[in-house]
Amino acid sequence: MTDIVDPTALPSAPGAPETPSVSVEDEMRRSYLEYAMSVIVSRAIPDARDGLKPVHRRILHSMNESGFDHTKPYRKSARVVGDVMGKYHPHGDMAIYDALVRMAQNFSMSLPLLDGQGNFGSMDGDPAAAQRYTEVRMARSAEALLADIEKNTVDFQPNYDNQDREPTVLPARFPNLLVNGSNGIAVGMATNIPPHNLGEVIDATLLLIENPDATIPELMEKIPAPDFPTGGVILGRAGARAAYHRGRGSIVMRAKTRFEESGKRVSIILDEIPYQVNKATLVEKIAELARDKKVEGVSSVQDESDRRGVRVVIELKRDATPEVTLNQLFKFTAMQTSFPANMLALSGGRPEVLDLKAFLSVFLAFREEAVARRTAFDLSKARERAHLLCGLAVAVENVDQVVALIRAAADPQSAREALMGRDWPAQEIAEYIRLVDDPSHKINADGTYRLSEIQARAILELRLQRLTAMGRDEVGEELKELAAKITDWLDILRSRPRILAIISEELLAVKAAFAVPRRSEIVEEMDDFEDEDLIAPEDMAVTITASGYVKRTPIEEFRSQKRGGKGLAGMSMKDEDAVSQLFVANTHVPVLFFSTLGTAYKLKVWRLPQGGRATRGKAFVNILPLEQGETIAAVLPITAPEEDWDKLNIVFATSDGDVRRNQLSDFANVLSNGKRAMVLPEGVRLIGASLCDENDSLLLSAAGGRATRFAVDDLRVFQSRSSTGVRGIRLVEGDEVVSMTVLRHVEANTAEIAAYLKRKRQELMADDEAVSALEAEEEESEAAEIDASEEAALSDERYAEMAAAEETVLTVTSEGFARRTSAYFYPIKGRGAQGVKAFSFSGRRGGQKVVAALRVEEGDQVMLATDGGQAIRSPVDQISMQSRTGSGVTLFRVGEGERVVSVARLSAEAEDEA
Repeated sequence: MTDIVDPTALPSAPGAPETPSVSVEDEMRRSYLEYAMSVIVSRAIPDARDGLKPVHRRILHSMNESGFDHTKPYRKSARVVGDVMGKYHPHGDMAIYDALVRMAQNFSMSLPLLDGQGNFGSMDGDPAAAQRYTEVRMARSAEALLADIEKNTVDFQPNYDNQDREPTVLPARFPNLLVNGSNGIAVGMATNIPPHNLGEVIDATLLLIENPDATIPELMEKIPAPDFPTGGVILGRAGARAAYHRGRGSIVMRAKTRFEESGKRVSIILDEIPYQVNKATLVEKIAELARDKKVEGVSSVQDESDRRGVRVVIELKRDATPEVTLNQLFKFTAMQTSFPANMLALSGGRPEVLDLKAFLSVFLAFREEAVARRTAFDLSKARERAHLLCGLAVAVENVDQVVALIRAAADPQSAREALMGRDWPAQEIAEYIRLVDDPSHKINADGTYRLSEIQARAILELRLQRLTAMGRDEVGEELKELAAKITDWLDILRSRPRILAIISEELLAVKAAFAVPRRSEIVEEMDDFEDEDLIAPEDMAVTITASGYVKRTPIEEFRSQKRGGKGLAGMSMKDEDAVSQLFVANTHVPVLFFSTLGTAYKLKVWRLPQGGRATRGKAFVNILPLEQGETIAAVLPITAPEEDWDKLNIVFATSDGDVRRNQLSDFANVLSNGKRAMVLPEGVRLIGASLCDENDSLLLSAAGGRATRFAVDDLRVFQSRSSTGVRGIRLVEGDEVVSMTVLRHVEANTAEIAAYLKRKRQELMADDEAVSALEAEEEESEAAEIDASEEAALSDERYAEMAAAEETVLTVTSEGFARRTSAYFYPIKGRGAQGVKAFSFSGRRGGQKVVAALRVEEGDQVMLATDGGQAIRSPVDQISMQSRTGSGVTLFRVGEGERVVSVARLSAEAEDEA
């Protein structure tokens, strides 16, 4: 602890007073606390009773004293500021003027208290004109805060120089703090109270008067949320509920928007913006984000606001998705923001965080006191007047004696003493005295009445005309009226319900005069959005390379080519890299990634890195938490909604011919670090994962040209996620499974299938003119090998039924040859069979391998990618239909040394959307 001693002080002489020492710690603590409390109480924090800070209260009181009410002409703001600064607020004039300006802004206060004329600022952040240029007067609403201030309803205190007196609080007739809100920063604390709707606040106050035990949820039925003067949309009630219960909460606000079509273009119109958001800054931010391409789809932005209201027009590009662009604007601009409510106010002279009921209770307690004090003041004035009238009534009743006594007196003082020194007959006023219940003077037991000094003076000043019969009647009538009022006021002071009834009447009068409909719309459910809502739904070609790179490319970048085209450069890559997989999916589709270590990962397509057709993409190790040496083995995009995943199955196939079926819901909850899906033996890889149900069948195709088909219901649903499953196809040594295709399980007997296949072969032969001579020769040779004895009778109706159920399998080889085949060519056998011949590699087709076999439909397109990075997109309609043993037609003329490594189907529906 350090002591402060005057360093210039000399040693004290004997008998001289010692120099006092002061503790620095104690002095700093005391001084800081005094300063802090001064800022809290006298400057920054509003009073819970009238909702005003001292500067606002002083402005209103000064204008009321000067008579600048709403019926008077406007006065220069500089004059008001000067009066306030000179009498009550010894601070800078700009601090006073800023407070005055805010009370006149209809975009800052729910119920403005001042009526301004001139430039008082705008929502664009424009400052108000100088105080010498603006004029102001009190609004009608301010008079409801000042009503009855002259009737001793509130306490007064000396001003800063003890030359005047100012009110400690205004006798507000409505809860102004909730209606207009407040904000301020003190020492170590701050307040930020949102504005509310006047009618709703009064309704809640009336409910509390009627039911003092009303809970906050019941009060929230009247006040569901704040009501901002700029309107806008409030998202949910959670923030308001927290503020009303705990005193603190974050209220999420949005601009009120709508879409407006003009020709082929769509514009986003902002009709209202969030509270306290600078409109000009908001428009600049939107333009900046559009210029920097951080918000896609914005063509231009214009502010067309005028005196009638806000109108900001955000014009969109022709190809923009309005909903997505709007969500991006909500995400990245102040079109959506929050109001951090901190319900701190002075209660009993101390700063306190109040809940909703506490705010209203403090106000009601204050109003009860104000009404009681006003009633007591009126009662006191009425008794004073009644007391004087009783004396006049005595004089009128005894006019002759009074006149004689006054004439006999030597001077006014003697006359006054003579009037006070005798008892006067009071039979005529006895009833009045009893009614007015004057505690200062009573009628004597003998029916006489002795005058007071006030009454004697009034009699001496009485004009002779009051002594007429009319004058006597006037005194009597006035006494009767005063007696009735005094009786009523006494009843009010004795009855709390009467006081509450008066408060209710005054609140209803304020509501009738100033209430307006709610401005801020409340969205009952939290209409919040995730990052996905900022992404436009569009089809993407997802490309994965053998070395673990992935990217998504808009499907429009791949132009459609005829069969046999040279393709387009799909991506640039290192010599040792190659495209290993390609599929098409919407940006909002979740994708399951299955790694070589049997771990499942889940990402939405839009989370994958986007790149152009020639870019390589991004490594999986930078996207997924892969371990050392772990790569992605299979990818499964899922279009079904997640709530239906428990109704779907997922089937896995490995390169050594094993299959396993699980419920898709086993992979619904996949954490960011992945989830175990399968434990694979060394050297075995996962080659496919597809959705299926009990009515499906699985077609497993091997690289050597054989395939087997079996029903899904032959494969039980596994509960385990660790085993590789059971045998699906029996492979020859050195062969491996390259593709798994899910087909519909259509029942048909052997004879029907044989007859149907022959008729299909006849149709194929009839279409030979549409293919090249070489291909026709190959097809004829293959058709001649069919045993004609398999033919059986088949009706046209049954043929049509089977044709409607037919599915087509597209088989593609490593050299770019392909053919379509009816699924009926693949007989359904038991699981674990060696399979049937699925592709002929005779002649010049020798040395190839099957790359993929997948189901296609009319109108579909197919995308092929080579290990050299070339890619092609071609309609499947240009690929001829052949038998199961056909050797195909040229689909992709691959370069020397290249081979096809990945095939993806683009459905007709996806093409239409693209």
